[in-house]
Amino acid sequence: MSMDRHPDLAHFEVIANDTFARLPAEFRDMTRDVVIRVEDFPANEVLRALNIASRYDLLGLYHGVDLTRQSVLDVSPLPEMIFLYRRPILAYWETHDDDLDAVIAHVLIHEIGHHFGLSDDDMERIESEAAH
Repeated sequence: MSMDRHPDLAHFEVIANDTFARLPAEFRDMTRDVVIRVEDFPANEVLRALNIASRYDLLGLYHGVDLTRQSVLDVSPLPEMIFLYRRPILAYWETHDDDLDAVIAHVLIHEIGHHFGLSDDDMERIESEAAH
């Protein structure tokens, strides 16, 4: 599939929001202040900070202090954010058998999981619940 036939940033946002809406209610309620952003690629500064050589190697990123390390006294200058990177997600999708919506859901849930400090098993359970 050529790149111009792929979903654009706006479509990715729709998929991410639909995925978020399917998450268990208690999970959504706890994450309502987290901002979800879709961008084509991570910023070069992000790649350097994470020591990632290729901009295609990062599908998503949680930016903020996860709940296991937050204090009620913490004042965050920026909102907690989850970034989904469209072009790396598309590149991953093209080489795997998963549905694009499922790949986006997986990345979104994984990054939200970082917000909560969840284990991979917890994230798999939530992803399974969101798929049904």
